[in-house]
Amino acid sequence: MSRVSIRLQSVFILLVCLIVITLLLSACAPATVTPAPIAATQAAPDPIPVLSYYYIWFDPQSWDRAKTDYPLLGRYSSSDIEVMHQHIKWAKTAGIDGFIVSWKSTDKLNQRLEQLMQVANEENFKLAIIYQGLDFYREPLPIQQVDADLSYFIERYAEDPAFSIYEKPLVIWSGTWKFSREEIESVVRGKREQLLILASERNVDGYSRLADLVDGDAYYWSSVNPDTYPGYPEKLTAMGEAVHANGGLWIAPIAPGFDARLIGGETVVERKDGQTLQIQFSAAMQSSPDAIGLISWNEFSENSHVEPSVNHGRRYLDVLTDIRSVPIPVVRNFDSSEPGNIINAVDGVGIGRVVALGSMGLLTIICLLIVIRRSIR
Repeated sequence: MSRVSIRLQSVFILLVCLIVITLLLSACAPATVTPAPIAATQAAPDPIPVLSYYYIWFDPQSWDRAKTDYPLLGRYSSSDIEVMHQHIKWAKTAGIDGFIVSWKSTDKLNQRLEQLMQVANEENFKLAIIYQGLDFYREPLPIQQVDADLSYFIERYAEDPAFSIYEKPLVIWSGTWKFSREEIESVVRGKREQLLILASERNVDGYSRLADLVDGDAYYWSSVNPDTYPGYPEKLTAMGEAVHANGGLWIAPIAPGFDARLIGGETVVERKDGQTLQIQFSAAMQSSPDAIGLISWNEFSENSHVEPSVNHGRRYLDVLTDIRSVPIPVVRNFDSSEPGNIINAVDGVGIGRVVALGSMGLLTIICLLIVIRRSIR
């Protein structure tokens, strides 16, 4: 056989090998990662919902105190139903799934809550409640008032579709650390059949004190500085683990920044053009939350707002949109020294892909040997 014929056959063999290898490579494409199941007993939507704390206490004169920034919508009243419509439309475009509404039973706040429920239903948006258990001076309300307010909520609002994030309406009791265990037990007894009642404790010990009385915990932590607080992600993770160990819901906090100087404090957490929000979101996700609690939609006095504003435009909604559009990989604990983990790793890649990779390597070697052999004849 002539050298030309041999070379033509070699080229033909190489082409066949390349076609087969290409087909095998397609079989090795990475599989879609399935998110880890939510640890709490109450099933949350997938992906993990972002719920933003929302305040309905604003009157036009409210904007005259402790503000360095103002809404793009102007110095609005929280009774303005058109403002509510715009807030919800903006929130939805940024990937916010619902508002956690600051409430206790007063004539004005009840009226505003009912308006917001109407708008939420029209916009297919969801609501939860953060019950303000502390007064203006951060002292606990009389326990009889707390009991009456939550009973009023059950009677008037609990059946409304706007509160259907979970199978029962979600109520966070703000300031539980100011109440005794006996006081909390006297209020929640019988109400957990109609509500999911979460504590607002700020550490594992505080939550453990109430774990059997509540349905989980939502930590309102707007003032943390990720750059200077030691063990910040670890603290959130420990709290998430404690809540899940009791079968509860864990709502992890995130905030874009914070400034307490106009309300008598000294703490300032710089926004860093969205970097602070991104870091806090990542830390919150590491704690395996059942929901993210965004602090806040419109807490302008503490400079934690993401509502479009004069100073920031809609920058922080854009940052949140970017965060929500990038899938967060689920990284499970993995130790290759543990028995069975090599098998689990192979299973994660897929047996079919392992076989395909092995076949591709063997075929490549055979093709090279044939070509070399023919070339030296």
